[in-house]
Parts: sequence; C-alpha cells; structure tokens
Amino acid sequence: MALSMAAKDSSWWVFTLPAFIGSETLVDQYVIFSILSAMVSLALVTWAFSPGGTAWKNGRNRNGAVPILGPRGLPLFGSLFTLSRGLAHRSLASLASSMNAKQLMAFSLGSTPVVVASDPQSAKEILTSPHFADRPIKQSARSLMFSRAIGFAPNGTYWRQLRRIAASHLFSPRRIAAHEPGRQKDCAAMLRNIESEQTLRGSVSLRRHLQDASLNNIMGSVFGKRYDTAHDSDELNELREMVREGFELLGAFNFSDYLPWLSCFYDPFGIVSRCESLVPRVRKLVNGIIEQHRMKKNKSENVSDVSDFVDEMIFRGTDTTALLTEWVMAELVLHPEVQAKLRDELDSKAAAAFTDADLAALPYLQAVVKETLRVHPPGPLLSWARLSTSDVQLSNGMVVPAATTAMVNMWAITHDSAVWSDPLEFKPERFLAALGGADVDVRGGDLRLAPFGAGRRVCPGKNLGMATVALWVAKLVRQFEWVEDKAAPVDLSEVLKLSCEMKYPLSAVAVNRNTVVEAIVAKLQPIREFIKTDEQDRYQRVTACLNQTRILLRTT
Repeated sequence: MALSMAAKDSSWWVFTLPAFIGSETLVDQYVIFSILSAMVSLALVTWAFSPGGTAWKNGRNRNGAVPILGPRGLPLFGSLFTLSRGLAHRSLASLASSMNAKQLMAFSLGSTPVVVASDPQSAKEILTSPHFADRPIKQSARSLMFSRAIGFAPNGTYWRQLRRIAASHLFSPRRIAAHEPGRQKDCAAMLRNIESEQTLRGSVSLRRHLQDASLNNIMGSVFGKRYDTAHDSDELNELREMVREGFELLGAFNFSDYLPWLSCFYDPFGIVSRCESLVPRVRKLVNGIIEQHRMKKNKSENVSDVSDFVDEMIFRGTDTTALLTEWVMAELVLHPEVQAKLRDELDSKAAAAFTDADLAALPYLQAVVKETLRVHPPGPLLSWARLSTSDVQLSNGMVVPAATTAMVNMWAITHDSAVWSDPLEFKPERFLAALGGADVDVRGGDLRLAPFGAGRRVCPGKNLGMATVALWVAKLVRQFEWVEDKAAPVDLSEVLKLSCEMKYPLSAVAVNRNTVVEAIVAKLQPIREFIKTDEQDRYQRVTACLNQTRILLRTT
C-alpha cells in the first residue's frame, strides 16, 4: 500500500528544488522586480505606440487610408478620468478641436475602443449606417433588465417588433392626437400649482412642476393613469423616487463598464446593489398596472416583455421633456425681448386652447424650441452610443473596426462656428426662413441639429416630446410673465447625467398676466360708475372702451 501511494505521488521533485538552486533565489526580490519591470515596460511601449490609447493597439486605428487620430490618455485607464469628471461633451469637443480630429477621434475608455464624431457628415454616416444599429449595454441597463427594452435590445426581429409597437400604439400621429386632451389637463394642473406656489413663496421653482406634469403625461400615455400632483400620495411619492433613482443610475458614469475586472471585487458607486434594490419596486408597480389592463381586456400578453418596454419609457421619457422645458424658460427669463416676441405671436395668432395644430403654425415658438435644442441639447453625446458590428469604411477614408463604441458629440456640432454663425448666442431668428434663417428639421433629417438622433435608433418619442414642450412653453408664456428671481439669479451651469440639465434648478417670478389686467381694469371702474349717473349712452361707450382696454392689455 505504501508503495502504491509513492507511485501515485508525482510532485515530490518540487520539494527538492531549493536544495539544488537555493531557497533564497526563488523569492529573490530582484527577480520579482525584473519580471514586473518587464511587464510594465511592455505595457508602456504598447501605449506609447498606440494613438488613441491601449485599446487601439496593433494599429487598429490605421486600417483605412486615413488614420484616426486621438489622445493616448493614461496606460490601462485611457481617457476614463477625462470623461468621468466635469462635462464630457465639452472635454471631447476641446480635444477634437486641438487635435484637428473633428471628423473622427479615437480614444480609449479602459479596454474599450471608442470613436467620437464632431462633424455633421461623419455623424450622419455613423447614425444612419446599418452597421452601427446596435448599442453597447451598460451595467446599469443590464442590472435594470433593460437588455430586452427598445433602447438596448440588439438589432433584429425582436427589436423591430418593439419598434413597431412603439410606432403604432404610443407615438403615431393618431395616438399623439388622441392623448392631446390629457396633455391639456396635465398642463392646466401645472399652471394652477405654479400660481399657488407663486402666491405662497413669491417665486417659483419650476423643475418640480415640470417633472410632475411630465410624469403624468407618460403615465397617462402608457397606462391611462394620472395622479393628483397637488396632493401627495404614497404611490405618487414612490413613483417619483423610483424615476429619480432610475434616471441617476442610467446616467451614472460607471468605471466597471470599461474595466470589467473592476466589478469582480469593487462597485465604485454601488450601481449593482442599487439596481437590485430598484428592480423589484418598479416591477411591483408596473406589473400590477399591466395585470389590471390584461384582466380587463382578457388578454395574455407576455407581461415580462411589456414590463421591460414600459419601464424604459418611464425612466427615459419623464425627465427629458421637463429638463428641456426648463432650459427654454431659463433662456426666456434671460432674454426678455425674446419672451416679448414670443408672447406677441401667441396673443395674435393662436386661440386660447392651443391645440397641436395651433402650435405647429407658430414659427417663432418653434424657433425658440429649436434654438434651445441647439444651445442646450438634452443628450449632448446623444445619451447612448452605438456599437459597430463589422469594420465600417467612412467616406473620408477612415475605417472603424468591429466592436468599436461610436459616439456623436451633438454639442460640439451645434457650437461649431464652421456650422453655425454666432454659435454662443441665443438667436431663435436663425430658424426663421422669413428672416433669412434656415428651417432645420430637428427630427433626424439634418445632422447639423439632431438632438433626437437619426437612423434606426432615432428616439421614437421625438414627436410627442416636441408637441409637449411646445404646449408647455406656450401656456407658461401666455399666462405668466417670467421675471428673474433676484434672490436666485439664473445660472446656466450644466451637469451631465442621463440628460444635460441645469446644475442649479430654475427659480423665477411668475407674474400672472390675467391678474395684472384685471387690476388695471378695476382701477378704471370708478370712472364708469361716475359716468353711469350722467348719461346712459356715454356709460355704454365707456363700458365698451373698458372691454377693449382689457383685450388690449391681454395682448401687450
């Protein structure tokens, strides 16, 4: 038996090595140091000879006739720290300009090769190419189970089916028109709440009102359910908190997306744990509502797939519309002459109801919204990137390798003096054809201004978003005169999350125009009463004059 065990032990010779080569040599610090030095030196040499960083090693950026230039960044990390702090769209625009790489610039985010286009032509080729129809899936999206939602599902039969559902049942012109009464109701409630806050505080913090109206708009469009935002309820507060948390998680810059090994032992921002906590709460709410609809209609849809779809609609659609409207109102407060021109148009050409058809016929209103989209694009890097599924050759001779993440810096394009004259100025007149401006299509047809993207992955809710923002701005400007709050001046500083939002929420004084008009008319009433005792004919003429005065004041 001892002989059998000895025969099976074939590793005994390892224990004799120290006797032959010395025990100190095996752990000699100089040997270990030499090995580590060689590894570091190899990594540094690879980095030094890889324009764009280590993710572009082996000349991946030189596959075409024209090489793709870019910053090397840091070894191992690439340009991670450049994008993780500050405003990524501004940093990338500055880098592309300094390196003369606006058409396409290569850089590394950890082990991920990335290209960014800051030129309309390159942007168009990327966004409209079928070889960029996929999206890289962020860890937060995967943890929130969005890998089967319309924003992240890979291009194919399943994704096209989701797209058809969205186009037919949520965002078609017929469905948008059908939900118009609901949008009008949400807007009326928002105006009442704004007036109440103005009366109580002497100023209005606008973002909360816009977010509540946007939440009701999405819930009403998707579920047919609305909340009374003036009176908080447990379900409404829970929904608000879930939307806020989901919006933050989807927009958070996560190092683990680009350094996969990091997630094995460290979660820098607690993304996974926060997602795992959020998912059951969202599913409980959404599945409950879906189940109610399913039982009413006696249908048996796949609740899981539908839930993935509407979860994404709630998170993506709620804050984006509210934040864009906040940017519009901030610019109108800072530019009272633009606000006055817009009010003149609203008073002279539109009925009080402001239907979608009315608003579409107001060129200055549309120009104000477009100019805000140009100066403050909600997704300056178009929110989520694309992923190349094969090597793609562009018209400029550059070749983007397969499995490369591609971004479009829409902020850089809309602030490029070679594309737009006076790009830093807020001038809605640039979009008025009657004044020599350009009637630019912002829905993806003109890449000089494509805040909703273009091609197959263009935002499906773009028409609903534009209609909602136009309605809110028209109602807000028609009913109130917006004046800067001296205690909290307007600050256009940005913070980049899922959308680019105002770092300091807008606070302004909302002067109710109807109240001002009636106050002036009330001051004139004693004159009418005095004349009433004099002559009936004169009394009637003065009454008519007062009515005309009321109309005139409402339009000035």
